[in-house]
Amino acid sequence: MLAAVKGIIRGNTVVIEDDDIRAYDGSEVVVTLLEHHAKSQRQVSKKTALDWDSFVLPSTRGKNVDEYMKEMRDGDRI
Repeated sequence: MLAAVKGIIRGNTVVIEDDDIRAYDGSEVVVTLLEHHAKSQRQVSKKTALDWDSFVLPSTRGKNVDEYMKEMRDGDRI
């Protein structure tokens, strides 16, 4: 059986104002958040910037592309 009730989170507890919920005491539950406040977003720590250049090996590839392509195409026609 699936039952939906309205409640409010206070600290580490979900407070429910419906007296009928006592009939489900000890039951396994699923809690779904219906609202997401910007306040909780501010509490999440920001990620640090990643230095992508530290993962790259420096090379001269691409610096002389025009000369390389000219060499490749010179004399390729009959």
